[in-house]
Amino acid sequence: MGILMQELSITEDALKRIKLIQSQEGNRFLRITVDGGGCSGFSYSFNFDNKQLEGDIIASTDKNGNPTLVTDSISFNYLTGSQITWKEDLSSASFSIDNPNATSSCGCGTSFSVT
Repeated sequence: MGILMQELSITEDALKRIKLIQSQEGNRFLRITVDGGGCSGFSYSFNFDNKQLEGDIIASTDKNGNPTLVTDSISFNYLTGSQITWKEDLSSASFSIDNPNATSSCGCGTSFSVT
């Protein structure tokens, strides 16, 4: 169930973090959605899930073909061309998105706008 798309990329660090969580919590994948709201108009949501929904788009799989990164078709339209990264520093650790479609974003890094 789901369509494999390659218009999203994922860094090695992000993939390693997903694999670590999968090894600890079972066969889960990272689900990214774009929701209305946030400081700049749209916001990203990152959740781990193990249930694929009808219409899901599989953006990345592991070597066994299991999904590692999934989004829905509406969110995919806002995410096309994006790169998913994992960032760690002294104060935080989180997934982030480098989105070429975003015309602006707020300081928190989870909110963006498009024109």
